[in-house]
Order: sequence, then C-alpha cells, then structure tokens
Amino acid sequence: MPIDHLGFNVADFAQSRAFYAAALAPLGLAATMEGPNWAAFGRAGKPTFWIGCYGPAHTKIHVAFAAADRAQVRAFHAAALAAGGADNGAPGLRPQYHASYYGAFVLDPDGNNVEAVCHAPEP
Repeated sequence: MPIDHLGFNVADFAQSRAFYAAALAPLGLAATMEGPNWAAFGRAGKPTFWIGCYGPAHTKIHVAFAAADRAQVRAFHAAALAAGGADNGAPGLRPQYHASYYGAFVLDPDGNNVEAVCHAPEP
C-alpha cells in the first residue's frame, strides 16, 4: 500500500521548519501548505511530508527521502548540516542494504534520523 503522506510532531516549529526547508530544497521539496504551527512539504503542490508543533516531540523516527541521483544526496547532506543538522552518516554506499544504495543521514533539531537515498547505480 503506497503512503500518501507522513507527518510528525516537532518541539520547536520555527527551528524545524527552517531546517527542513533548507535540507529538502536540494531534493526538490518545498513548503506547499502552512499554518500557524505546521507546514507541509512536497512537489508540484502535493504535500507529502508534514511537521507540526503540538507539544513536546517524544518519539524519535527515521524518514528517508528519495533522491534522483547521488549528487542530490550529497547536496541534501550539505544543506542539512548548514541548516543546523548533525551528521549521522556521511554520503556513501550502504552495501549492507544493496549494491547501489547510496545514502546520507542527519539528525534534525529533535534528534530524528533523516536520510536522503538514491537506489540507482553510478552512471
């Protein structure tokens, strides 16, 4: 069953919104909808990733965003670090998943593990 969208709670909305706006821009994702304490990011006006501040963030999650190529994975990692994220795995191959799995991991302001991944082999 395909997932339509994913959302979770954040502790500091302004900090998290700025982080995700910067980190997701290299992947072609931008804010498509916003409210006073929430924002939704997506492509072509379709919100697929939501954050909101409705109290303390309690549970750590892992979310992986699809990247078109390895350059996007590297750009995501650099943008996320520049936006205040913490490195949780530099861009590189993760052959334990499959031979072409190229990913990068950062921790967002709440400590969630955010990844960009490309499954295509290097051209």
